[in-house]
Amino acid sequence: MADVEDTWEPVSGEATDWLKKLDPEQGPTGYHPPRRPDAVWILHSMYVWNGGLVTTTHDDVYQSARASGLAEPEPAGEIDRDLVEGAVVTGTRLGRGGHPGEGWRRLRWAELARGFGEPAVPEGVLPGHRCLRQAHPTGSWSAAIEPPAEGCLDREGWSRLMALLARHDIDGDGRRCLAYYCSFVTGDWDRETVLAGRLGDAAGLYEHPAMSSCPSNLWAEDRSWIVYCDWDLWGTKVVGPTSLIESILADPELEALRLPWTG
Repeated sequence: MADVEDTWEPVSGEATDWLKKLDPEQGPTGYHPPRRPDAVWILHSMYVWNGGLVTTTHDDVYQSARASGLAEPEPAGEIDRDLVEGAVVTGTRLGRGGHPGEGWRRLRWAELARGFGEPAVPEGVLPGHRCLRQAHPTGSWSAAIEPPAEGCLDREGWSRLMALLARHDIDGDGRRCLAYYCSFVTGDWDRETVLAGRLGDAAGLYEHPAMSSCPSNLWAEDRSWIVYCDWDLWGTKVVGPTSLIESILADPELEALRLPWTG
């Protein structure tokens, strides 16, 4: 596989000008495109320990480790200890991630929501911390759950989405695309970071060594489809033709919903 820095080249930040017109209030966390003509949200994956749920939360584990006199506990992977609600360690991962490994299974939002008798995403809200509140009433999730990542689609979901985009794009793997990384990902507040490359090489963007996340926006050069992954959300929006949207909704590897109130 070619190195991502060899297959994706930096281009002018002016490439995002059209996105700014669609969503002038955003940018630092990603540009939210409207329905063009259809849209779907891919819910970021979560996982549950095969042994079942426990009442002990991620915050309980963190506070217990501190109280025991052990060294300050380090977050697993790229979990951000500052990603808290008040003083609560939520357990939510910030940035890229994927399946935790042996002993864990995929936990669908729909499965968890059914158990609590609530919708996976309540009407009027975006996929994020206001969802599935009964699963994290104090802000912290059960330690037996790896909750949805904030700000980035999971590794397996990104790879699958790129394959579906290539299958439905008239130019397939050869489609020229542009990828925008928001300032919260790059840490650069003075310029827009945009890369250009082929859709066939887009799966590799997930592991870009200079980034901690998938692109905030990825779009076909002809603007026939756009991917939006906001740094503050647990879902990734795809806008484009209905045939593409329906293929995402029907894909067994992805969990996706139409949320008409999101535009």
